[in-house]
Amino acid sequence: MSSADPKPGSLQPFVDLMRAKGLSDPAIASFAMHVRRLLGGDRGTIAEDEIRPVSDLSDADDLEAHRETGTARLDTVVVIKLNGGLGTSMGLNRAKSLLPVRGRLNFLDLIARQVLTLRERIGARIPLLLMNSFRTEEDSERALADYPDLVSEDVGLGFLQNKVPKILSQGMVPAVFADDPELEWCPPGHGDLFTAIAASGLLDRLLEAGIEYAFVSNADNLGAVLEPAILGFMVAQRVDFLLEAADRTAADRKGGHLCRLRNGRLSLRESAQCPPEAEAAFQDVSRYRYFNTNNVWLHLPALAELLTAHHGFLPLPTIVNHKTLDPRDPSSPPVFQLETAMGTAISLFPRAAAIRVPRRRFSPVKNTNDLLAVRSDAYELTDDSRVVLHPDRLTPPVIRLDERFYKLIDEFDRRFPAGPPSLRRCSSLVVEGDISFGAGVVVEGDAVVGTEEGGAALLDGAVVRGDVCL
Repeated sequence: MSSADPKPGSLQPFVDLMRAKGLSDPAIASFAMHVRRLLGGDRGTIAEDEIRPVSDLSDADDLEAHRETGTARLDTVVVIKLNGGLGTSMGLNRAKSLLPVRGRLNFLDLIARQVLTLRERIGARIPLLLMNSFRTEEDSERALADYPDLVSEDVGLGFLQNKVPKILSQGMVPAVFADDPELEWCPPGHGDLFTAIAASGLLDRLLEAGIEYAFVSNADNLGAVLEPAILGFMVAQRVDFLLEAADRTAADRKGGHLCRLRNGRLSLRESAQCPPEAEAAFQDVSRYRYFNTNNVWLHLPALAELLTAHHGFLPLPTIVNHKTLDPRDPSSPPVFQLETAMGTAISLFPRAAAIRVPRRRFSPVKNTNDLLAVRSDAYELTDDSRVVLHPDRLTPPVIRLDERFYKLIDEFDRRFPAGPPSLRRCSSLVVEGDISFGAGVVVEGDAVVGTEEGGAALLDGAVVRGDVCL
């Protein structure tokens, strides 16, 4: 591993690299803006005195009067799923959306079935698009070949997210990794949606096809489905950017939150944007009550107008992530990965709003803790292929598995050979040590299961409450 020879702190080597890879001028201009900020000392943080909390939002459960309006406009909506994630934190090296969630069904299976069911029920065309990364496109499209009726001929099935160079922290030059040149690049975050969809020509094709609205969400959030009442609210209120936010709980305290800027516009502050001295306020869920589900509704003509005004990309806040060049090798050189968040565009649209949605619209899987919950009976699979919290629950169980034994998907699966335990009546579960779960294990209330040395097992049919030492 070594750095290239360019002058430290120079912008031009990054521009040259991106041009050599054939990236679009707007993608290059966007990244150049973020590099300039970094070189100028901007680390993308948002101080506590620059923002204020959001005290109240309109509630999605009160929008039934808008359902008829939304249903009438469903023929003008596209569903976009952000499908660039590899799930490297779980040891995956392909699209996380190919991970089985319920039985043999993976995320993409359920997304396809959601859209096809809605088309049949409503009678609208509702195209589905995936925003893939350069590492997820091929596998994902192969997986969806099992659903030949899914692809809309006029807009296709997906488009590629851009990629940007990693920046060596020492010297501020492009990173070089001769053993695996792909590791010199990284995705620029889901805020790249706006640049990528325009530069690909897809935004123009959608508008030409009569598509006016987009519902965008993460591929790993199976609670995020097209909701006509929310669309109707957006239409009635003439909103161009609508963000779905949910109540923060203790489990969400480290995630990004909704806030207002000094000028009164809504914005987001992600964890990477929080300075150390503001961490306590950032994690105070009574102060910052709402988190970003990353479910976003866009009025596409307004997006096209805003992109034109900004020369093909949106000047989103810079998020500076501290990583290592090889994510699997913590001893590899430290790098900066510059990213943007899609939801931060809320501060750029003049007619933007946020809406409070119930927890059932947010069932993400970021790690094996989330995966255990979503695979368990704390969630249920609906007839329209949504994975939502069981009706008996208001919030998901808080799960913390010992990372030494459960972090990687192969190790995780090996310790649940008969499937997940029952978590329907579980408030929290902490597992400390190497413990395998037998068939039919039931966890209730707040439970801590541990073993001091070696491996241990919970026997078939065990009921776990309180502290259990094996």
